[in-house]
Amino acid sequence: MTPQGLLAPAGINIGLAIAILSLFSILKKQPFTAVIYYARRLSHHHPIAYDPISFNRLFVPSFSWISRALGVSEDEILRNSGLDALVIIRLFKLGIKFFLVCSLIGLLLLLPINFSIETSVPNSRSLSSFTISNVRAGSDRLWVHFTCLYFISFYGLYLLYKEYKEILDKRILCLHKLKDRPDMFTVLVREIPICSEHGRRGCNVHHFFTRHYQHSHQSYQMLYDGKELGALWDEATSVQKKIQHLRVKHMKKRSKRTASLVEPLTGDASKIEFYEEKLKRICDIMRDMQHETMLQQLELPVAFVTFKSRVGAALATQSQQHPHPFLWITEPAPEPRDVLWKNLSTPSRRLLLYKIGFFLVAALLTIFFTVPVTAVQGIAKFEKLKKWFPPAMAIQLIPGLRSVITGYLPSVILNLFIYIVPYSVLGMAQFAGYTSRSATEIKVCTMVFYFLVGNVFFLSLLSGSLLDELGQSFIHPGDFPSRLARAVAAQADFFTTYILTDGLSGFSLELLQAGLLTWNAIKTHTYGRGKKRSPYLFSLPYFRVIPFVCLSLLIGMVYALVAPLLLPFVVGYLYFGYAVYINQIEDVYPTMYETCGQYWPYVHSYIFFAIVFMQITMIGLFGLKSKPAASIASVPLLIFSLLFNEYCKLRFLPSFQHNLVQNAGEADELDERDGRLEINSQNAARAYCPPFLTPISSNEAGSSSNYSAT
Repeated sequence: MTPQGLLAPAGINIGLAIAILSLFSILKKQPFTAVIYYARRLSHHHPIAYDPISFNRLFVPSFSWISRALGVSEDEILRNSGLDALVIIRLFKLGIKFFLVCSLIGLLLLLPINFSIETSVPNSRSLSSFTISNVRAGSDRLWVHFTCLYFISFYGLYLLYKEYKEILDKRILCLHKLKDRPDMFTVLVREIPICSEHGRRGCNVHHFFTRHYQHSHQSYQMLYDGKELGALWDEATSVQKKIQHLRVKHMKKRSKRTASLVEPLTGDASKIEFYEEKLKRICDIMRDMQHETMLQQLELPVAFVTFKSRVGAALATQSQQHPHPFLWITEPAPEPRDVLWKNLSTPSRRLLLYKIGFFLVAALLTIFFTVPVTAVQGIAKFEKLKKWFPPAMAIQLIPGLRSVITGYLPSVILNLFIYIVPYSVLGMAQFAGYTSRSATEIKVCTMVFYFLVGNVFFLSLLSGSLLDELGQSFIHPGDFPSRLARAVAAQADFFTTYILTDGLSGFSLELLQAGLLTWNAIKTHTYGRGKKRSPYLFSLPYFRVIPFVCLSLLIGMVYALVAPLLLPFVVGYLYFGYAVYINQIEDVYPTMYETCGQYWPYVHSYIFFAIVFMQITMIGLFGLKSKPAASIASVPLLIFSLLFNEYCKLRFLPSFQHNLVQNAGEADELDERDGRLEINSQNAARAYCPPFLTPISSNEAGSSSNYSAT
């Protein structure tokens, strides 16, 4: 790619970003967008201050949100949004720390070495003159790249170790802060056998845990097949909302006190009375179905078992309860707000089949996406485009059009296609039987990352001669690093434009929330007119943010020594993303669940994969450049990195996978001293009631009616 070819996508992305950010900054100052841009603050009942109506508020963009976002400390994020949100911010900061150092090395040391007068053509207009491809084969200058490989690899591993340790320390503090949560006292038990004496699962839970956990067992909550009850509960909730809406409407009409509204007032009262009678009938049916004898027939082999202490719950979670490993399966209970109640009815024996089906469908999605990704690479390479579509030669007649079509258009198309991938995989994962939303999104996070690595990175590298390259790699597997290195060196320009598009346009659109803006406008001017507007509350999309950022880190690491000119774009990408997501965490996304940092081990594995991939690529490049000594000398670095990762698994991973008995004991001691241990365990016992067993009340807006289904 020529400098002009890079300027075209850069100029378009910068222009679009400025336009989108200007629109966002103006809209954010308007009260009617508060339900979108201040959703989190409104959900916490924080007041939003707006300037008086003026020309500046209505038409003048303001970028003060950037300075405000950069001024937010980690302690504030941890206190207000939790450790999971902080993991996103620490991911950006880790990337910034790493690539700032890499940029200094690349621009000050490697760039002059790559621009070698031995091979460069005078007045060359190609950016490849600044890549490692421009270094003469066998040149001793490659030892500088070898030294830099060792340095940045060790620096990257040091940052990974440091971050892992600091996140673990924060996790322990977070668990201590949230020590009163119900899940600290509760265990999820699955595959409960039927009691041979009474023919019930519930009494078997009671017998089993009072016998084997005599001093620590508190109580249990059986789960039931709630399809019919759930449908009734949904209907009752809908009727209750209608009653509430009619009462508000009725009170507004009464406040006007005009003679013309006498008839409508009577009509509203009769409608309220009709719906209250309907609600009473539904609740009567639910009350009959919730009778103990009826519920016993609907029992599932699943229960939430609550213990009198956190230590009791932690020990029960980490123990095998029965000689048959498929009976009395225990696992940590998710937070009550995090539970996916529908998935709890899935038998454990079927979970493996569901998960295999999930992986197969995800594999089909991957295969499907090879078509658009390969087509994108065809557009990016003008010579192939002319071969596929001869009229494309006319592009050369219009100055600058070729740079737009081959430089900017492919990255836009690719980003549009892969934007839907996280949501598609999340939709498929709903059928995999995971018991909590957090477990589902963590799994989706991993699936999306490796999908992006396979489809966006590898396929973009190999799509030029995909079948030939793969075939040769299978026939001669020892040549794979060299083939990979050749492909990496040839695609630096494409990934530069990808980083630009995903960073500038992608992050800007994340701020703008164009989809919600459109939906809110339609809703406000149609069926939602005159109704009270509620904030749009959505969880921070970890399953989308983490994989895309880690893919950009992977691209940056692979090209850190190959094409140092890419590194400033990666740094800019990370700084912009850092400011954007602090703003979103503070103002937009509420905390829907809190895993206390369980995303970090997966983030660690993604970044470690990027470091290892960088090393393999450089081993191939040294071989490609006729420097076998450098290739062989790089192998110990690869082995050391793999051993480092195994050490991190042994040192840190268990503390993220299990409840810590020592910390649980310390929290129990504090509660015993304060007299709160029994209160917290009793609160936990009441926290895991299925939604369809909760009361339905019509006691709204001064009504004396109250119908409960329990």
